[in-house]
Amino acid sequence: MKFKLFIFLICLAHLSFAQNFNDVKRYKVNFAIATGLNQKLIATRSFTANNQKYLLLVNPETLDTKVDLANNYSTSSLQFQNVLAIFKNTAYVKSIEAAAAKDLQLQNAGIDHAIPNEKGITLTIDLCPSHKALDRVIFQSVFDEFKKIEQPAPLAISVSGKWMLKHQDDLNWLKSLVEKKELNITWVNHTYNHEVNKLPLAENFLLAPGTNLDVEVLENEKLMLKNGLTPSVFFRFPGLVSDKSIVEKIEAYGLIPIGSDAWLAKGQQPNAGSIVLIHGNGNEEIGVKDFIQLLKTKQADVKNKQWLLFDLRAGLEKEFE
Repeated sequence: MKFKLFIFLICLAHLSFAQNFNDVKRYKVNFAIATGLNQKLIATRSFTANNQKYLLLVNPETLDTKVDLANNYSTSSLQFQNVLAIFKNTAYVKSIEAAAAKDLQLQNAGIDHAIPNEKGITLTIDLCPSHKALDRVIFQSVFDEFKKIEQPAPLAISVSGKWMLKHQDDLNWLKSLVEKKELNITWVNHTYNHEVNKLPLAENFLLAPGTNLDVEVLENEKLMLKNGLTPSVFFRFPGLVSDKSIVEKIEAYGLIPIGSDAWLAKGQQPNAGSIVLIHGNGNEEIGVKDFIQLLKTKQADVKNKQWLLFDLRAGLEKEFE
C-alpha cells in the first residue's frame, strides 16, 4: 500500500508541470542560465503560481521547452545579448540569427524552410480568432495517414489568445490527441489579440499603431499556461506581417519567428523541407482542401517512408547542428 502511494505521489509530481496554471502572477521575461537535474538550460520566463516560483526553460540544443520549479535549478541572470554570445553555437541562437537575416521583409520574415534535402514537410496550423469551429478533419487526416509510420505525428499549432478563449472544447480535443499520443504538438505563440484592420500592411496586424507587444506576447503565453500548454520558443506573426524593428523586439523576448514557404491557400506548393502553412480555424476552406488533397497524392510515399512530417524543433536542431 505504501509503495502504491509512493508511486502515486511521484506521478502526481510529474503531472504538476503539465497542469493548468490558473493563478499565474509576476510573469516576466527573465533570462538566466539554469543548471540542475544534470542539465544546463536557458530560463526565458519566470512566474509564480500556487505560492511557488516556476521557470520556463529551453534546451538550447534541442529547442524543447518545459516548465519546472525554480528551486530545482541554480540560476545566473543574463541579458539577452549575453544569451546570444554564450550560446552562439547552439541551434537556439543559430535559429534566432537565421530568422533575423530576413527581418527586412514586410511579409514572411523569419525561418520559412527547414531540413533541406529531406523528403517531407513541417506542418504548421494557425488558429487565428474565429467564430467557426476547428477544422478537425485536418488533424484526424494527419493521424490516419501517418499512424503506421509516425506516431505520434509531429506538427506545430500557432495559437492566438482570442481563439483559445472561444474554443475551449476544440482546445481540449487537441490536448486529448496529445495525451493519446496520436499527435505531438509544438505550441507556437500567435499573439493574444491577432488584430487586423483595413489599413495597408505596414500599419496592420502587429504594425498597427498602439500595439502593446507585452500583451500580445506575454499575455498569450500566460493564457497558454492557464490552459495546460507549454509555450515553445517559436512565434508566428499574424498575417506573416512584420518589419525589422518588430522582428528585433520579438527576438528580444527569446522567440524565433517562423514563416512559411508554402501557404497552401495562396497556391504555394511545398518542396522538400518546406514549412507548410494552413489555417485550421474554419476560415480557410481552400487551404484545408489543398492539404487533404496533398495527403492523398502522397499516400504511397508516406507508406514507403519517402514523405514524412518533421518536428519543427528537431528540424532546426538538424539544420543548425
